[in-house]
Amino acid sequence: MDTEIDLWFAASIVVISLLLSAFFAGAETAFTAASRARMHTLEQAGDPRAAIVNRILAIRERFIGAMLIGYNIVAIGASAFTTSVLTALFGKSGVIYATVGMSVLVIVFAEVLPKTLAISKPDQTALATARPVAFAVAVMGPLAIAIEQLVRLMLKPFGVTIGEHQSILTASEELRGQVALMHREGGVAKAERDMLGGLLDLSELNVSDVMVHRTKMRAIDADQASEDIVRAVLSSPYTRMPLWRGTPENIIGVLHAKDLLRALDAAGGDASGLKVEALALETWFVPGTTSLRAQLKAFLTKKTHFALVVDEYGEVMGLVTLEDILEEIVGEIADEHDVTVSGVRPQGDGSVNVDGGVPIRDLNRAMDWNLPDEEATTIAGLVIHEARTIPDQGNAFNFHGFRFQVIRKAKNRITTLRITPLTATGVQVTGQIEGPRGAV
Repeated sequence: MDTEIDLWFAASIVVISLLLSAFFAGAETAFTAASRARMHTLEQAGDPRAAIVNRILAIRERFIGAMLIGYNIVAIGASAFTTSVLTALFGKSGVIYATVGMSVLVIVFAEVLPKTLAISKPDQTALATARPVAFAVAVMGPLAIAIEQLVRLMLKPFGVTIGEHQSILTASEELRGQVALMHREGGVAKAERDMLGGLLDLSELNVSDVMVHRTKMRAIDADQASEDIVRAVLSSPYTRMPLWRGTPENIIGVLHAKDLLRALDAAGGDASGLKVEALALETWFVPGTTSLRAQLKAFLTKKTHFALVVDEYGEVMGLVTLEDILEEIVGEIADEHDVTVSGVRPQGDGSVNVDGGVPIRDLNRAMDWNLPDEEATTIAGLVIHEARTIPDQGNAFNFHGFRFQVIRKAKNRITTLRITPLTATGVQVTGQIEGPRGAV
């Protein structure tokens, strides 16, 4: 009779332990996956459970520590108790029975099952378990803090210093990782992933990274005849044109096509008497180190769409528009007057012919690549940076998992490159430089 009671008692302890383990595992998954925005909305609507969830998520490290401690204490205790009972019944063979049996029970009923249920409905599960989780955190939170301090002390002799409020990932990096994961799993389309990534990158990019370089700027000589200026504006796909006098770097104003057409209409269509310089708007100069986020706010505040970019010496580097910044978020914006020159031409053999002036970010978006853009803005600049020289036509380089071959070169400018993923060619060498007829 006593043995039967002991068995029932042991079975009860194991069941209770498994239920507690399932609670800790499911709660951790649910709170981690719960929507912060929905919880905030529910709290504003007066739901006390949502308020508890938000308070717990505000101390996420302590919450996760308490859940892990509770789960491990219960799981280890159940395993040890089961082992002692089965050893008493079956002798040494009881250890094997306990190990196999508890492994199956813990994995299925205390891990996979509760976490699957929690991840399928994280918000509902978090709300349902809010109060018991808060109690568990209050009880085991101090123990979690003590263990964290012990871990810090143990890591300190090895040179690993972890601050009390140090986060491994910033909020933007966590969001970026979540978006990338959802894209791989099919929940987010590539265009949406690129859009969210572009929005997060606004504070990390400068206007010099997206500007139209001065060598590609379309500007008008203010000393030309007014008839020639009107023809130049009408033939341009742009509505705003910089005016220069003497040298192209001496910008004296920005001519808006609408202002020119209004003046031309007022003059009865006679362009000979127009004073074009008087129609020009004041030039707005911005430093090339301005972040895109700051420049976007400045555009909205100043209610203009056009600025010239200057370097630290005040020399004109190029121009930036509101459209250039928006394209970093939504991708290429084209209208019926745009001259579409992508500069990216995929080939049948898996390679891609790319114009040297194509921005690395645009190429990454178009081809879904991940070439670095920290040291250079254009693809030609990346090749020059990695090669540490201005390569000749026919030179080839292998780096970052791609083969770069210079197809055309004009003076000191790389105009066309052929880029081939090394996986497509089977080449695995990096840092190799080849000449037009082989390795040099």
